[in-house]
Amino acid sequence: MTATASSKNVAVILAGGVGIRVGLDIPKQLIKIAGRPIIEHTLAVLDAHPEVHEVIIMMAPGHIDAVRAIVRNGGYGKVSRILEGAETRNGTTMRALQALGPEDCKVLFHDAVRPLLNPRIVSECYAALDVYDAVDVAIPSADTIIEVTPENTIRSIPPRASLRRGQTPQAFRASVIKRAYELAGNDPQFATTDDCTVVLRYLPDVPIWVVQGDERNMKVTEPIDVYLADKLFQLFSGTRPLTRTDDGYREALQGKRVVIFGGSYGIGADIATLAAGYGADVCTFSRSSTRTHVERREDVRLAVDQVVETHGGMDLVVNTAGVLPRGTLLGTSEETIYAATEINYLAPIVIAQEVFPHLRESGGSLLLFTSSSYTRGRAGYSLYSSAKAAVVNLTQALADEWAQSGVRVNCINPERTGTPMRAKAFGDEPPGSLLDSETVARASLDALLSGETGHIIDLRRELIGAADAPVDLPGVMGDSPGRDDLMGQV
Repeated sequence: MTATASSKNVAVILAGGVGIRVGLDIPKQLIKIAGRPIIEHTLAVLDAHPEVHEVIIMMAPGHIDAVRAIVRNGGYGKVSRILEGAETRNGTTMRALQALGPEDCKVLFHDAVRPLLNPRIVSECYAALDVYDAVDVAIPSADTIIEVTPENTIRSIPPRASLRRGQTPQAFRASVIKRAYELAGNDPQFATTDDCTVVLRYLPDVPIWVVQGDERNMKVTEPIDVYLADKLFQLFSGTRPLTRTDDGYREALQGKRVVIFGGSYGIGADIATLAAGYGADVCTFSRSSTRTHVERREDVRLAVDQVVETHGGMDLVVNTAGVLPRGTLLGTSEETIYAATEINYLAPIVIAQEVFPHLRESGGSLLLFTSSSYTRGRAGYSLYSSAKAAVVNLTQALADEWAQSGVRVNCINPERTGTPMRAKAFGDEPPGSLLDSETVARASLDALLSGETGHIIDLRRELIGAADAPVDLPGVMGDSPGRDDLMGQV
């Protein structure tokens, strides 16, 4: 049977389990990582995806009120129903299918405890349903898989090349998965752990397409998984936000009040140019252009007051100001230590404090910048690397603190980028070895307009080259080479 396009795309979040193996007194999907409950990370991806029209959440009995609060406080408008799950995975799926009603549609089932879902996978699952009636998601196995006997001896070792590790989501035409479960209901021996197995066993003539998954799309099952998922969010949360068409940017940015600290050169200037070109009201502040020293509270407060007086408030705030001191710590003067720390770390704190009341009023967004060096301190860059690690933690902490106020905080972690500050520090470098400033600036706009918060967004050349195609999504740096342009990334 060949599938045809359906008018509605539904995503079902399967959160019916209680997570006994994690060893906590709440379901694992409600455990907080990276500032949010696990289920909210998952919901945020699906709710923000342009191809998802409706979200149904199947929650563990007794915990529906917690999910209702998450949906209400987060403003997740695509959630249509929050229902109790059953005792088994298959039972929970059947309840979700009953909730769909008689109309055929494309339905995608995803584990709530796979919070690092890449939007690409969602898009490819729905696209595959234009050709196939059932779709699975899997990744190649790097390990050799063995089959054992009841006596714990090896029965066989299947060829690794043909093996895949299954993930979710799994996607179906609703009529097909409903029919498979109808047939399964007549089998007294029916028992499976996923939905594609139901189709494979009871509708064997229906081919199941396999979409390439992602190593980061891990399932939080064991206690160590909570730790690993939190670290993955810290390092990569970072699936790059979906980009927009020119019309989409204009719709999202028209009339938005954008404030950029460190906006005279490099990425800051490129963000300003792009945003203004799409109709935003842009104000830039820097040491060289406005004599604004970002580490001085009185200077930041004066800049904020000027914006409020001129535009009545602010919607999007960016800080790209920074310095890149090089040299060993023992050889660094006390003056340099204080100056670098004040500009690279204290300045983001001051800016955050001063702009928060205005972002709370507008439901706005703050964007900070880190460096790939934050994951591991490097000789010769101790002041810079340690400050960038602090900015990452600041981003995640503020995202958690400000979530109830509706203020989003994210951080861009770009690969080495061609900026005036980097050129001054490192001289000429091989063509093609650096990200270009405008690419980082465009990704910065995507982050500012995203509904996500608490994310550290990785920008690498190979990831950007494979980025999602532009889509229409309605809304929502640098300075002098020696001081205000952060993007001398190392």
